[in-house]
Order: sequence, then structure tokens, then C-alpha cells
Amino acid sequence: MSQAVTVERHRPDWLILALLCVAQFMVVLDVSIVNVALPSIRHELGFSQTGLQWIVNAYTVSFAGFLLLGGRAADLFGRRRIFVLGLGLFTAASLAGGLAQDQTTLLAARVAQGLGGAVLSPATLTILTTTFREGPARSRALGAWSAVAGAGGATGALLGGILTDAVSWRWIFFVNVPIGVLAMAAAMAVLAESRNESMSRHLDVTGSVLVTGGLMALVYGIVNTVTHPWGSVTTVATLGAAVVLLVWFVVHEARFARAPLMPLHLFRSRSVSAANLVMFLVGAAIFASWFFLSIYMQNILGYSPLKTGIAFLPQTIGIILGAQISSRLIVRFGPRPLLLIGPLLSALGLFLLGGLTAHASYWSDLFVPSVLVTFGMGLTFTPVAFAATSGVPPHEAGLASGVLNTNRQVGGAIGLAALATVATDRTHALLATVPGHPAGAAVAAALTSGYTRAFHVSVIAAALAVAAAVFVPAVRRPAPEAPDERQAPVPPVTAPAVALPGSD
Repeated sequence: MSQAVTVERHRPDWLILALLCVAQFMVVLDVSIVNVALPSIRHELGFSQTGLQWIVNAYTVSFAGFLLLGGRAADLFGRRRIFVLGLGLFTAASLAGGLAQDQTTLLAARVAQGLGGAVLSPATLTILTTTFREGPARSRALGAWSAVAGAGGATGALLGGILTDAVSWRWIFFVNVPIGVLAMAAAMAVLAESRNESMSRHLDVTGSVLVTGGLMALVYGIVNTVTHPWGSVTTVATLGAAVVLLVWFVVHEARFARAPLMPLHLFRSRSVSAANLVMFLVGAAIFASWFFLSIYMQNILGYSPLKTGIAFLPQTIGIILGAQISSRLIVRFGPRPLLLIGPLLSALGLFLLGGLTAHASYWSDLFVPSVLVTFGMGLTFTPVAFAATSGVPPHEAGLASGVLNTNRQVGGAIGLAALATVATDRTHALLATVPGHPAGAAVAAALTSGYTRAFHVSVIAAALAVAAAVFVPAVRRPAPEAPDERQAPVPPVTAPAVALPGSD
């Protein structure tokens, strides 16, 4: 039986939840905050159009590749300690990114940011699930955490536009520094320390390097199909290396790792497997939409960075509303109905975005579809977190949250790389049919057609997420908490009641 060491600290639940939400907001924010600033960064540091994707994916892939390591580290070495360590690395990397004077420095800072986020993010969810009791209390906490996590993606565009227009693109990184310093001080004062003393004191660094290298090679191979055809030696070799590394990772985890990052037995649970598949597909379908919409509004519709950021505000509200609604409905209906409805609404929104033209109007053509996309995503976040941690024992809570977050980021990275390639290929094909040097109108029409083709392909991924949600087990409504328990002290963060409704 596992044993844990916990240092008791009686702090208000809302204070702990607020700190966890701030940290998670910072991590998710930096996936998308750079989108609106991409043209400014390209102008100052000389990135190519293809290279711009790496400003997003250097963070995303590093984040995804090391999330599993971060989840295990939180359980092994102490959740508060890892929380503070992740915050420190993330804050320092943000400072380095803001000071970057060349492409290499900026991309290295983005990789370091991703590593810091990978250490920090699973710690926030693990602390949450081991602090709040199963039932309505945990449902409300997960609803708040999910709303903040989802809103961070859309808010990145708004905040990025404001900072880029008002000050400089560098402030999209500098803004993290004071928040990170204050959050570290608050964590030392508020959070209780807990760790699992019975677990093996080994970290699977080999596994983390294999999965990160495999993902980097996969994304690089997909992105480079813009300049090297799918059948070229370069592309085949790169994608072949990705396959070898990722297969090696699975074999290593199954047979050789002393303390596997991703114990394959987690996926024996139908709830865990289906929820992770849903998250992967939702990430692939939706997260690239902010990249395309940001470029579309600036390059095609002529919006300024500030106007582009403001245009994303309704999407932020849509995510928050969706997450709050789902956190209330999940107590009565369980996760499966919401996991069917959420991706379906997002698919509808993406389909409508596929009808955009070079002369679209925000209110008649962009507003409703973009809000549908993010409202559906908000409905999805809370139930997918419930389902992905159902039946997971306390000593593997960090691993389960790491796997879930990994799938979200892997889906987003692969989705962005693949969809950007689809868009570029479509644009190049149309421009090749235009005689002579294409004029501005022809270029705008070709670019728009590329973006809409990417949106239509996204619909397929969202529809597959709906199909995957069918396999999430139905659950009964959990028993409500007794009135006197609402005023009771929070149990130790190592309390064993981590299994969520619907465990197999």
C-alpha cells in the first residue's frame, strides 16, 4: 500500500484553487499568445513563413514531450516543490524570450518555456484532484480550472494584440515575469507539500527524450512538405525517424523502463483511453484555428493586432460559458453526453468557417462560427478531465493528468503542422494557375482558400472526436455532499479518494 508524506496547511480552498488557476492560465496562454504577434516577430527577427510555425510548435512540442516526465516528478519529489520549480523555469524562459535578439535565442526560450510548462501543468491538476473531494466540490473546482485552461488559449490572442499594439511583441513574454514571481511566493505560503514515498525514485529520462525527439521529427517532417514533397528522400527519412523513435518509446515503456513515464496499463480503462483520444482529436481540430484566424484577420481583412485581439474576446467568453455549464451538468448526466455535444458544436463552427471569403464581415461571417468552436471546446474540457482520471489510483494521479495534457498538446502540434501544410499546398496550387505575377486580389483569394481548406479538414478531426466519445462509459450521478461536510477542513492532499465517477 502506498505511503505519502504530507505537510498540513489549512488554507481556504478558494485560495488554493485561485493559485492553481493562475499557474495553468499562464501555461495555456503561452500556446496562443504569440499568434497575433507573429507578423511583428517575423519583421523584426526575419523568420520565414514556414519558420513562423516553430514559434508556436517549439513551445507546444517541448510541452507535450516532457509533460509525462513532469507528471511523474510531481508525485515523486513533491507537488509543491515541482510546482515552484516549473514556475521558476517558465518565468526565467519568458524573460529570455522577451530579450531575444535572434531566431535561435527565441526558439530556445520557447523550448525552455515548454519544459517549464510541462513541469508545472500536471502539478496543478494533481494538486486540485487530491485536494478537493470527489463529487460536487471537485466538479466545481475542475469547472473553474477547465474554464481558465480553455480561456487561456483564446485570451492569448486578445492579450497578444493589446501588448503588441500598445508596447511591443516582447511584452507577450515579459508579462509572465511579475506574475510568475508572485505566484512562486504565494505557492510557498499556501500549498501543502505531498509526495509518494513508496514509489521508485527513478525518472524515465530516456522515455521523455524518445517521445520528444519523435514528436519533433514528426512535426518537422510534416512542416517541411511545403518545400520537400511527401515522396522525397528528406521527408521519408524524417518521418521514418519519427516513427522509429515513437515506436521505440512504446517498446521502452512496455519492456525496459524501470519506472515508465506512461504505464500502458492506464489504457486498459475504457474511460481513460476514450477520453485521451477525444482530447487528441479536439486538440488537432481546434487549436490551429486561432493560428489561421489571426493570420486571416490581419493579412486578408487588414485588422491591426489590437483589433484582431478584440475580435477573439467572444471566443474567450464562449469557452468560459461552456466550461461552467458542463461543470454543472456533468454531476447529473456524466461526461459522455457532453463529450458528444461539445465536439459536435465545434465541428459545426469549423464547417461554417470553411465558407469564409476574402471579403468577409466579422459579425455576419466570423462571430457565430468562431464562438461555436470555442463554446463546444469549453463544454468538452471538464468532462474529458473527469473521464481521463476515472479509476486512476492516487499514486498515478500525476501520470494520468500528464497523459491527458500530453494528448492535448500533441494533437495541437500535429494538427497545426498538418493543417498549415494543407493550407499552403492549396494556396500554392491556386497561385500556380494565375498567369504572370499574381496581383493582390488573387493572392488574397488564394490565401483565403488555403485557410478554408484547413478549416474543412478540421471538421473531420472534430467528427472523429464525437465518434470516440461514444466509447466513454456512462456513469451514475454521484451522491451529493452532506451539508456539514461543506464546512469541514479540506482533507490531506494525499487522501485516497481520487477515483472519479465512471471508473471501469
